[in-house]
Amino acid sequence: MKNLKAYLIQFSGLKIGRHQFDYQLDNSFFEQFNYEDFNSVNVTVDLILEKKSNMLELNFKHKGIVNVPCDLTNEPFDLPIKGKLKLIVNFGESFNDENEELLILPHGEFQLDVSQYVYEMIVLSVPAKRIHPGIKDGTLKTDVLNKLDELSPKKEDKTAGEDKNIDPRWENLKKLLTDK
Repeated sequence: MKNLKAYLIQFSGLKIGRHQFDYQLDNSFFEQFNYEDFNSVNVTVDLILEKKSNMLELNFKHKGIVNVPCDLTNEPFDLPIKGKLKLIVNFGESFNDENEELLILPHGEFQLDVSQYVYEMIVLSVPAKRIHPGIKDGTLKTDVLNKLDELSPKKEDKTAGEDKNIDPRWENLKKLLTDK
């Protein structure tokens, strides 16, 4: 994957203080990562970088809509997402990104690529189970849902057959509870 130049922040030329970066994401951003789970994307990312004398603080926030297929019916729907991520950047002898909230860059580094952090933040904000809102409120009518209802196991009326199959020992134990 090639570096996305818009997400390459050259912090060495920035003054100490707060700096804001805004990104508008679409499908082309995720194509760079070979991620094809989204049908369409419209997400806004706000990044506030606070430069201090010996470290950087990055606060990411995102909000938007991704169009994804429903896990039950495969019907596409717009899923609203939002989230945030905080990242601290320190300087040390060598590059180290083992901690998800702390990044260590070598002392001579002058720029930071934030595209990977933006990508991970958005992908992780999508729920593992994506269900069309029409299924929850009952407004979605599709052939797939009709077939699922048809094939689902039917609930039997348990009250009618309970008396026939009760073990007499359990019946005696129930009497102990009611004898109080």
